[in-house]
Amino acid sequence: MKKVSLLLMVALVFFTACSDETTVFETQDNNLSLETNEQVLLNSIVYDNAGVIDLIAPTDASIAKSFGFTSNSNNNDDATNFPLTLIAQVAPPSFANGGENLTASHVDIDGNFAYVSYNTVGAVYAGGLDIINVSDPNNPRVTSRLYFTNADISALKYDGGFVYAVGGFNAELSTFAETNSFVAKISAVNGRFSTSGVLFGFQDGFVATDVDTTADAILVTSGQDGYLAVYDKLTVEIEQEVAFPDLRSVDIRDNRLALLDGSFGVRILDQNSLETNSEIPIDTDFGIAKRTVAFSGDKVIVSEGPTGAGVYNFSTGSFLERIPIALNPEGVANEDIVTNAVASNEEIILMANGGAGLCLSEAQANGLSTAIVGIIGLEGSINYVESKGDYVYAASGTQGLQIIKLNRPDASLAARCANLPAYTGSFNLNVNQGEELAFSGSRGFNNVNVNGSLLLCGSWTARNATIINSNALFEMNGNYTVGRNNRRRDIVLNQGATFRVEGNLTIFGDLILNEGATLEFIGEDSVVNIFGDVTIANSATVNGTFQDLQNKF
Repeated sequence: MKKVSLLLMVALVFFTACSDETTVFETQDNNLSLETNEQVLLNSIVYDNAGVIDLIAPTDASIAKSFGFTSNSNNNDDATNFPLTLIAQVAPPSFANGGENLTASHVDIDGNFAYVSYNTVGAVYAGGLDIINVSDPNNPRVTSRLYFTNADISALKYDGGFVYAVGGFNAELSTFAETNSFVAKISAVNGRFSTSGVLFGFQDGFVATDVDTTADAILVTSGQDGYLAVYDKLTVEIEQEVAFPDLRSVDIRDNRLALLDGSFGVRILDQNSLETNSEIPIDTDFGIAKRTVAFSGDKVIVSEGPTGAGVYNFSTGSFLERIPIALNPEGVANEDIVTNAVASNEEIILMANGGAGLCLSEAQANGLSTAIVGIIGLEGSINYVESKGDYVYAASGTQGLQIIKLNRPDASLAARCANLPAYTGSFNLNVNQGEELAFSGSRGFNNVNVNGSLLLCGSWTARNATIINSNALFEMNGNYTVGRNNRRRDIVLNQGATFRVEGNLTIFGDLILNEGATLEFIGEDSVVNIFGDVTIANSATVNGTFQDLQNKF
């Protein structure tokens, strides 16, 4: 039996080898193959659930109260500070003879590309790697895909033209794999993999669990009964190694390494000597699945399985707070309601909670505590999460990679709207006849209904329809998204209404201009992305310059 959990690290079988005799191989026993059908790559991008994402309230009322949670399931609740949209999903790879049930396991982001790893739960060894071009958030593309027919991929890291992938080989079926735990150095230039000259290195431990890199080294953890191994970045030969009982994750900060040891907690090592400088004992059952450790400012955030995420002071090791798992969904086994991974991005903390979804929390102004905002409405078991810039990338098991946009206001836009107040009102925005309202910032609404005059400056979403009634005016400067692809909602301009757009407008539904309505675009850079139809009455007008991504006008 290979594995009994989401990803990795079973202690039932052990393989022994001489850990100081590592061989580098450039042959693959036909274990690697590239996807050459461009249509397969093109069809991997799925828009079925694209659009505005709900934030779901936790079922535990005591958690909601203690963490100041505000539900958005009630139309009378305040509008959310996080107007999230799902850009697209990337379906997992699939190949015959063992690769039919791949699940997304890890994500790394570098520049315009997302690098994703896949593995298989159960006795079969099969995995894959994807490169996804995310330079255009409205049009992500899988540019390259690599299949592993005899190996799982636990984690990966892109650095300087190479992807460093780690995981577990079925060594019994390989002519060159010395042990199950491996690292592979694979050329990846301009979004394309190459199988020419792939280098493999091996170390003790049932499976390699995590990887990070420095200027001249590759750091790989393996567990159980594994090692922290430091490989030469050029030759992929082991230069240093230290044995640990059960390593799960590694992160690097200021010449120090944070190691998550499932048998103990966090160990802080000197990067050069690999000597332990300090320790953070953690009394929790880490289980046998993926867990991570990540730096966030002067804090260390640890995914601790069924107890959620623990936050610790990096310098002193003192416990600061615990962020619990906020949702206990019906029909999900207790062993699948666990925090597998954590990620931070400025003021937010994201927790990949397996069958309990992806939790978004926000650091409070005092800097001492964190408040749960909600569960992001995604499908699948969330195994891993990464966030950079305005995007969140969630590895959601059989649902593959999910690309989420935070829709934060652009800095230059925020400066132009500095004199406008931030919106703090209802989840339903109603502008009465004769009212003139103007707001800046970023919010998520349920409905928007305009009878007077409204200016929104920043990033905004609406779950349901936006109605601009007779002779009303709606102006938006920034980003505005309506509906989702599997629950389409419209923007309707009634008789004599005016909709003035400067920025990015996305409608998962129809745009309807009734008699005498006017749609006006300001500037030269506006972008319109409409997934439904555009209906324009004879006396309605469309003015200005804009880019029509779906060719609907």
